[in-house]
Amino acid sequence: MENNEIKAKKPFGFMDKLAYAAGDFGCNMSFALKGTVQTFWLVFMMMETGLLSALLLVVQIWDAVNDPLIGSLIDADKRKYKMGKFKTYILIGAIGLTVAGSLMFIPAAGAAPWIKAILFVVGYVIWDACYTVANVPYGSMLSLVTEDSGERADLSTWRSIGSMIGNILTMVLLPMLIWKKVTWTGNVDDVLKQITLPTFKNDPDGSKMQQFLDGIGKDPKTGEALKIGDTVLNPFTGSNMEILLGNRVFWIALVMGVLGLIAFLFMIKKITIRVDENTVKTNEQTEKINIFKAFGKFFKNRPAVGATIAAMGMFLGMNSASTATTIMFATHFGKASLSGVVTMIGFLPMMFFIPFIKKMVTKYGKKECSVVGTLISCAGVLLMLVFPMIENKTVSMLIFVVALCIFGIGMGVYTCVSWALMSDAIDYNEWKFGTREEGTVYSLHSFFRKLAQGVGPAAVLFIMGLAFIGYDADLGTYGQSAETAQNMCWLVAILYAISGILQFVGLALVYNLDKKTLETMTSELEARRAAQAAEVVAEPVTAAE
Repeated sequence: MENNEIKAKKPFGFMDKLAYAAGDFGCNMSFALKGTVQTFWLVFMMMETGLLSALLLVVQIWDAVNDPLIGSLIDADKRKYKMGKFKTYILIGAIGLTVAGSLMFIPAAGAAPWIKAILFVVGYVIWDACYTVANVPYGSMLSLVTEDSGERADLSTWRSIGSMIGNILTMVLLPMLIWKKVTWTGNVDDVLKQITLPTFKNDPDGSKMQQFLDGIGKDPKTGEALKIGDTVLNPFTGSNMEILLGNRVFWIALVMGVLGLIAFLFMIKKITIRVDENTVKTNEQTEKINIFKAFGKFFKNRPAVGATIAAMGMFLGMNSASTATTIMFATHFGKASLSGVVTMIGFLPMMFFIPFIKKMVTKYGKKECSVVGTLISCAGVLLMLVFPMIENKTVSMLIFVVALCIFGIGMGVYTCVSWALMSDAIDYNEWKFGTREEGTVYSLHSFFRKLAQGVGPAAVLFIMGLAFIGYDADLGTYGQSAETAQNMCWLVAILYAISGILQFVGLALVYNLDKKTLETMTSELEARRAAQAAEVVAEPVTAAE
């Protein structure tokens, strides 16, 4: 694109912001499905927890190299495209995502374990590649739409709005669409046609299976027969029996892919490119890094380490606990279809701080506000440790929701300032060691965030399969024992407790840039930079003399 063509483009306006928001809505029509992948493969495909945990680690390795690899390929492409390189790659990725998302949900519950493993890895790799082809240039496009920092901030805000809408819609609606209560028809055989019969491994005399079959048509607490149309109750836990509609997940993923494509097409048509594409790269990491030196320098940067510990704690609560929470709702509460609504209620308070965060951090400081937030989260965690002890499940779930809301309120402050804390950590690197090293600091911070996002869920799945939790994939969600269902409650509570503690440790005890120190650092850096600039200006004069 020639410079005179760029200058002739219409001024930046509302349509650019709306179109950019539509782009992240399109991304999240696919990305939001990622949280359902583990539940689908655990509950419907009945993949053993240890195998699924190992496969998750394998695909996370691909996830780690995927972004820089495809970003480098896009940067190296010097061909001329009619609609521009970035829009062209976004379109290619969006078309791929139309079907790639559904590849992760091919319903083959009866397949051999090795076939399931291949389907999981291949489906994930294809989806991740298509997502990266669309998402990486989409993220970099922000720099192509405008050069004005304020307008770029607007685009970033609208991107968050698009992401939020896509996430909330999926979070709330998807569980309602893919989970179904099993109803009593008056005949045990009709019920068995609706479910996958649990496989009780340690049942030599068939007593567990008989208990399961005998209890299907009764209320486990009263022993009374169910009426036609009643929800079938789990014979072991007394909770509603729900099934995951695996075949439906595939088609819903396909529909979401189409909705995502429509959103991408709207963005491509309506957004205006005003900056020369050759000046913006998707892969900013061009210099070679000595990994040992990089880690050494990173761990000397206390603010970077503190912010990273907090981020890892945040993802432990948001990502690692998500599958465990769904399984808990299915086994203990019998309300998996409502798990998304409950999670949304818990995390909506995070958005409360968005309009006020600038004034709060200006008056009190980023660290100070974040630390108070972590204390609030820890208060929520203390309450959360109570809900597994309550026998009344309605009261227990209410306590869990309230605790999750309190946890979300506390975490809301940190989520608003998390990247600003990292920007200050880069300034700290320059202040203490004389070098900024944005690439190294951001790369290692991103590495540890992805480590928490990937290894955390895999570790939780592995723990679920251990004897002290006792989750057995062959039993589905309705064949688990009452003890296992109760253990899932404790697992979820402990995961959130660890999450809150890590955030407090990272921000209160490790991150050391309070408001006063930050002001000192900023003023000293400004003076140092001004002196360096004066030296640069003075050098030619000295040479002329």
